[in-house]
Amino acid sequence: MSIYAIADLHLSFGVDKPMDVFKGWDNYVERIENNWKKLVSESDTVIIPGDISWGINYKEALPDLEWINSMPGKKILIKGNHDLWWDTMSKNERVKAENSLDSIEFLFNNAVEVENIAVCGTRSWFFDAEKSADKKVLLREVGRLERSIESALETGKEPVVFLHYPPITIEEECEEITATLKKYNIKRCYYGHMHSGHIKVALNGENAGIKYKLISADALSFCPYLIEK
Repeated sequence: MSIYAIADLHLSFGVDKPMDVFKGWDNYVERIENNWKKLVSESDTVIIPGDISWGINYKEALPDLEWINSMPGKKILIKGNHDLWWDTMSKNERVKAENSLDSIEFLFNNAVEVENIAVCGTRSWFFDAEKSADKKVLLREVGRLERSIESALETGKEPVVFLHYPPITIEEECEEITATLKKYNIKRCYYGHMHSGHIKVALNGENAGIKYKLISADALSFCPYLIEK
């Protein structure tokens, strides 16, 4: 029963917004599907930290969620900056029940136990949050991250953090987020959002005792990344 992760699927079955127009994203859905089915069994778990669907509401996003639901394994979804379809937890759960999305769980101010770890995290926010509105969003995300980590700690298992926005790169650091990770003695943090040329400045390694890893789909060559075996 293994645990995998892959962010930034950018699915668009319900809207006309394919990622194939971008360099390196040709046949990306087919590549994700083939790699996923080669690696992931029904007893495994796949964590998807954001930018799941281009749909702006549940009607548009539903075909993408149904595709994810049809893939092997249990899936844990976290909101990304492009997931405009994402609603309240109660609405998410209602749509899930109405459409029999039985293999999907939503992570939002909570934690999900999987094997020997407790999956926690949030969307997070970008580095240069200097405007008052952006600062407000960042602080709200810090609060959500803390609630999620605290929920994970209650399980007695290792809290492993998944974010959509990167908390740190080799050039920048979102100190509000990294300070929170340090406060709770987090050892592992996985993140997405970075694509194309930005991949080269991603931090894939240790900083201040925390191991970071970029897991955006194109950074992984569209192949789910093994977290735990």
